[in-house]
Amino acid sequence: MATEQELSDFLKSVEKRAFKRSVYHVRNDEVALDIVQDSMMKLVEHYGHKPVAELPMLFQRILSNCTLDWFRRQKTRNALFSNMSDFESEDMDGDFDLLETLNTAESSNQSESAENQTERAQVLHEIEKEILELPARQREAFLMRYWEDLDVAETAAAMGCSEGSVKTHCSRAVQALSKALKAKGIRL
Repeated sequence: MATEQELSDFLKSVEKRAFKRSVYHVRNDEVALDIVQDSMMKLVEHYGHKPVAELPMLFQRILSNCTLDWFRRQKTRNALFSNMSDFESEDMDGDFDLLETLNTAESSNQSESAENQTERAQVLHEIEKEILELPARQREAFLMRYWEDLDVAETAAAMGCSEGSVKTHCSRAVQALSKALKAKGIRL
């Protein structure tokens, strides 16, 4: 059974990554924050009594379900209140960082030239744009496997699909990203 402190520490440790993952899906900071907060509340309310080791998988599944619920509500709302302004999406302001570790890398390497820093930021921006272009299931599998660092079984459980499907989604996402980045002259 997780103590209050363990539960709090867990939520603090997943907060930023969960937010970034949600932003990739819904492409709106405020909505992503709401989804993450709802997910955290549901975890605490319904699964706070579970052992700490089970919390990461439970949280990933809850976060996925809350995101899907939001999309369902949007679809219903748009069907009921179809108005051209409802279909306009807000542009992201560019402040969103693809890799949280970039700040760590930059701070540990202060001697890096401004040109290298700018080039790195541009490459990361291009990677971020291409991730946003992936189909939803590929993006979800890719982010869970390579951003959240979940293994295939954990990703399959969180996505509610087979391990083979996760492998397929990840493979297709990597191929699509590789092709798109090579077309832009980016070699990783």
